[in-house]
Amino acid sequence: VKANRAFREKFAFPFPVLSDLDRSMSLAFGAVDQLEDTFAKRFTFVIGADGVVEQSIETKQPASQAETLLAGW
Repeated sequence: VKANRAFREKFAFPFPVLSDLDRSMSLAFGAVDQLEDTFAKRFTFVIGADGVVEQSIETKQPASQAETLLAGW
């Protein structure tokens, strides 16, 4: 939690950063396949105003993520 807070502040994110201590969200969203996984996969989720996930992209090239998202609309 502390490291995520520092990361958010360092980059001045205007939104909360999730601290998934029990990995329940990571499992639910497919970022890990099992609790024992050492590292989570990176995903970008586009969530609509109604709270529904509109798009999910495994983030392999963060620098081009915006173009990938816009191409899907």
